[in-house]
Amino acid sequence: MSQSLTSRTPKPKYDIVLIGGGIMSATLATLLHEFDPNLEIAIFERLGRFAKESTAAWNNAGTGHSAFCELNYTPEKPDGTIDISKAESIAEQYEISKQFWSYLIAKGYIKEPKDFINSCPHMSLVFGEKDAEYLRKRYEKMSESVLFKEMQFSTDHEKLKEWIPLVMSKRNQSEVMAATKMDLGTDVNFGTLTRKMGRHLLEDSNVEVFLYHEVKDIDPREDGTWEMRVKDRIHNHKQEVVADFVFIGAGGYALPLLDSSDIKESEGYGGFPVSGQWLVTHNQELVEKHQAKVYTQATVDAPPMSVPHLDLRIIDGQKALLFGPFAGFSTKFLKEGSYLDLPESVNTKNLRSLFGAWWHNIPLTKYLIQQVAMNKAQRMQHLREFIKDAKEEDWELKVAGQRVQVIKKDEKEGGKLEFGTEVVVNKKGTIASLLGASPGASTAVYAMISVLEKCFTEKLHGEWKEKLLEMIPSYGQKLAENPELTEKVRNYSKEKLELEY
Repeated sequence: MSQSLTSRTPKPKYDIVLIGGGIMSATLATLLHEFDPNLEIAIFERLGRFAKESTAAWNNAGTGHSAFCELNYTPEKPDGTIDISKAESIAEQYEISKQFWSYLIAKGYIKEPKDFINSCPHMSLVFGEKDAEYLRKRYEKMSESVLFKEMQFSTDHEKLKEWIPLVMSKRNQSEVMAATKMDLGTDVNFGTLTRKMGRHLLEDSNVEVFLYHEVKDIDPREDGTWEMRVKDRIHNHKQEVVADFVFIGAGGYALPLLDSSDIKESEGYGGFPVSGQWLVTHNQELVEKHQAKVYTQATVDAPPMSVPHLDLRIIDGQKALLFGPFAGFSTKFLKEGSYLDLPESVNTKNLRSLFGAWWHNIPLTKYLIQQVAMNKAQRMQHLREFIKDAKEEDWELKVAGQRVQVIKKDEKEGGKLEFGTEVVVNKKGTIASLLGASPGASTAVYAMISVLEKCFTEKLHGEWKEKLLEMIPSYGQKLAENPELTEKVRNYSKEKLELEY
């Protein structure tokens, strides 16, 4: 890393400070710089490069979450019908991300889209009569939507052998299986994408980036600005930095930082850290037989983020297969965090939420204990539900990233464990924080525009509106209700991102 990134001293005052060097901060900084190049913006990242935590390639599944294959986004209602509203919402959010990345390519800000995004079919696979019937109903409902009209469905073993030969090898012909397939799916290396955006900000903007700089505390000042204590981790030097607007995009560390700000909106929030592990193979003979991301149903009491899936990954030009995730537990809020993170996050304002969430999720606690206790042989048994003749020597265990699931205040239950992504903003719109995990990185652009809508409302709908529509042509419109626009934006991003579906 260049000397200037580790030896410069931050100024005492900025218009905007972004905490964390992941996909969220890089996206928000890029958006803000496009809207107003004169804004004085600083990004503080505690590690030595961008995207080393949740955004890193091996720390997430790399699925461009479009709701094509994730069954937890399409619940079956008590009357037997399938609710696809959440799936449509997430599919639209991902289209917003693709439009923004296409804009960056078109402007020449980032190059070589294949470095970070590649076409990869998304599939759902289920076993047994009951789940096959659910998948058929889901397919019929989703096919009615313009966002999913290209979806294919089959229960035919011969067709499934075409789609997923590795999974179908040595299958009993009488086994009931069903699958859907969307060729519009993508595999994304969010780490590479974030670093490309970071490089653009460093070289072509006045955004200042400070690596090895950790924000330790955020305090409100009487004039409405925010004062942060920033530690230079290389030179062990501390200083105060003031900003008019602060965004906390620090992954698991967003929670304690938000709490330090003492804003009313942060009260009652807690965090539940969950880590993950993957079984990974680089055996190209196996890789060539599985050119898709295949998701199935979560087991009973498993959290949505633990839905088993067998994925093609393309990282730094290398193809691999990844199976999991297997849940783990650590009291750290970041992979490179402290074991004291969880205990130090408990306070009088969130104690009721934490206890309530734990009390109502005892089966989840039991599930996590079972997962943590698993050895490699037991994990291989789970893999063999997908690949009948999987050999232990072909697969290695890889530790994935650390996620902090949000625990929210709930009047009835005390606290509720949430598995989505949440934006918390104070009343004045001068501080915002992103909490939670999935679908996370895929919907970063939508999430950051949500921050701008809440914190820069007048500018976004005034002087910034034209630029916003240049970046996101579909902004303000529902793709699900507009087939022509859907086709237009998908063709545009397909061309710019060099996708091959």
